[in-house]
Amino acid sequence: MIQVSLKGEPREFESGITVAEVAKSIGMGLYKAACAGKLNGKVVDLRTPLTEDCELEILTFDQVDGKRAYWHTTSHIMAQAVQHLFPDAKFAIGPAIDNGFYYDFDLPRTLTPEDLTAIETEMKKIIKEDIPLKRVEMSAQDALKLMKDLHQDYKVELIEEHSGKGEKITFYKQGDYIDLCAGPHLLSTGKVKAVKLTNCTGAYWRADAKNKMLQRVYGISFPKSADLDTYVKMLEEAKKRDHRKLGKELELFTIMDEGPGFPFFLPKGMILKNLLLDYWREVHKKAGYQEISTPVILSRKLWERSGHWAHYKNNMYTTVIDNEDYAIKPMNCPGGMLVYKTKMRSYKDLPLRMGEIGLVHRHELSGALHGLMRVRCFNQDDAHIFMTPDQMKDEIKGVVRLIDSVYKTFGFPYHIELSTMPEDHMGDKATWDNATNVLREAITELGYDYDINEGDGAFYGPKLDFHLQDCLGRTWQCGTIQLDFQLPERFELEYTGADGQKHRPIMIHRVVFGSVERFIGILTEHFAGAFPMWLSPVQVQILPISERHHDYCEKLQKELEDAGLRVESDMRNEKIGYKIREAQLQKTPYMLVIGDKEVESGEISVRHRKEGDLGTMAVKDFIARAQKEVADKKLD
Repeated sequence: MIQVSLKGEPREFESGITVAEVAKSIGMGLYKAACAGKLNGKVVDLRTPLTEDCELEILTFDQVDGKRAYWHTTSHIMAQAVQHLFPDAKFAIGPAIDNGFYYDFDLPRTLTPEDLTAIETEMKKIIKEDIPLKRVEMSAQDALKLMKDLHQDYKVELIEEHSGKGEKITFYKQGDYIDLCAGPHLLSTGKVKAVKLTNCTGAYWRADAKNKMLQRVYGISFPKSADLDTYVKMLEEAKKRDHRKLGKELELFTIMDEGPGFPFFLPKGMILKNLLLDYWREVHKKAGYQEISTPVILSRKLWERSGHWAHYKNNMYTTVIDNEDYAIKPMNCPGGMLVYKTKMRSYKDLPLRMGEIGLVHRHELSGALHGLMRVRCFNQDDAHIFMTPDQMKDEIKGVVRLIDSVYKTFGFPYHIELSTMPEDHMGDKATWDNATNVLREAITELGYDYDINEGDGAFYGPKLDFHLQDCLGRTWQCGTIQLDFQLPERFELEYTGADGQKHRPIMIHRVVFGSVERFIGILTEHFAGAFPMWLSPVQVQILPISERHHDYCEKLQKELEDAGLRVESDMRNEKIGYKIREAQLQKTPYMLVIGDKEVESGEISVRHRKEGDLGTMAVKDFIARAQKEVADKKLD
């Protein structure tokens, strides 16, 4: 017998019982909803046998890892459907992602919308057949033979990378389809209830432009049809809110053929961008940060010292100056190191908080570019905190509180992930464990819940990632706090301690917006372009009914501008109804309609973009209302 702890409650089972059988012993409802298990903190397949005392959690679709198993299984169902319709298909990879799944295929022809419909129909047949998924292990030699016999060249390449490690190779089989995969998966195809294919794009094998372009099919699935319907409606709403569409309509930004991935900000977009940067400077000044600026191009020697040349070179743009290699910075950190070293530091100077809104450049594949969400150059609102060991926890807490206050200003709820040591890392495990524990203790003491993201830390240290949620329920990873013991060592940073001896500082890397450009894209979609009053590029539109009201409107515009408001007047010879509709389309918070009555009384007729007609009011009362709305950073 073994003891299995389920939510802290120990139960006895026969050794060899599977995760699925444990779920069934608790109740058929849980068994039917089970997607995977978490065994001693590790996500495992429902088929996994339990052979010793352990802690176990049954994962359902309501949990992130449960969703991933559900969507991963659906990707295999899609691959099986493609095999039925395209027998010569070659299969690359098909993982679960944050919102569904995809699979990359090498096919004899380009897929059409009609093909996606046919694949979806075939998937529903496979789901209805309720085919069991079976886990199969074999030697690398047998695995290679199987995939070669099936002419699956991409799987052969993946197996060959592991064939020298002596590991067993794992497959999952469902009916006439077998796929190289580590799992975990649902027990059968019938566990998937509602499915929809959403898109098809091109994708290079292994994200390398030197390799063949494959066809990537995206999809989503849910345990209930109602959930799928809700998701489809969300997609339709997301199309209306697409920041690329709104960016053009509201004259915020554009991306031109002359600079793919390099956004051009237009005058109204620059107002929005500068308002965000002014706000950033305001909150950081209050939090004790000093602002610096470091060069965009720095010597290869610096990037070798920082480790970026070895770990990040493929994403960096390089150049040659005076016969020496230089790189355009993809990150601000190494420049911050050099600023720290400009003079000797004392423990009395620490913590030293240095912020930088730095322009960075990163090489992204053309297929990955997406408006402001994925670009090749962007402003990163970086800050680096240098501190003593005993200051670590308090500084982490301070950053968490700052990020919390900023996200609340924009009305974003969020959740936190703790990302641990990746395979490709610098430093020893003991140092990593210590850094990870400090991050864990800091957020626990603040009362925050968090998820563990195993192996997704930066190469120089563990991190906390902040995933904000927009009004459509989509999540975006923006803020991050990265604890770093490595770069201060590589750059030989020092401070003089209270004992008069030289010590190595510890460092925090952190951002709040992440990419300022991407944050603008998120804000645009979150507010559907109807930015809060304080962020609106144009806060007030003055709309004269006829030409004889223009003089009064010009005086009114000056009075409002002198009060600090951003104002435009529509002096076109158009009907007032047309002008109001145009101002509504531009998402202007306030419209002031001026006719004979307003000129005579000296008052204004006020319309709000959401509340409609607010009636007439004195100019000074409107100014007071508008100024308070701006000062309070009020959300509509």
